[in-house]
Amino acid sequence: MAGHTQNEITIAAPLDLVWDMTNDVANWPRLFSEYASAEILSQEGDKTTFRLTMHPDENGTVWSWVSERETDRDTLSVRARRVETGPFAYMNIRWQYEEVPQGVRMVWTQDFEMKPEAPVDDAWMTDNINRNSKVQLALIRDRIEKAAAERGSAPGLTD
Repeated sequence: MAGHTQNEITIAAPLDLVWDMTNDVANWPRLFSEYASAEILSQEGDKTTFRLTMHPDENGTVWSWVSERETDRDTLSVRARRVETGPFAYMNIRWQYEEVPQGVRMVWTQDFEMKPEAPVDDAWMTDNINRNSKVQLALIRDRIEKAAAERGSAPGLTD
């Protein structure tokens, strides 16, 4: 059994601002609450390889891994995958953006499978990702909408 999640949020901000802020991996620690650091390892065209390090969990464990993501501005999509998979057999993520009258609809789709020796199974991780995605998406929305307000931007306007 593999895991699959899909979570979305609408952000009341211009597409260019949403795209730029959510694809600025080096600044993810300011956008997401779960990341302590994001280190860019390489960048070739639209493909970025980076290391994410999380804040310590409740047991004091610091999780870190390398991922790569490739942006496609023409299709308003991003494909990402973990290179260092850790407890995952694989982890693939798709970000899809869509302009809507209220701003930008952003959808995260995650497909993964836990390794047999992982401390949790696919069902547990699915629930965990769904819970956490809602928190992170709301935080991202709030931070981007604040940035849009500070710039005097409104949905449908370009920066």
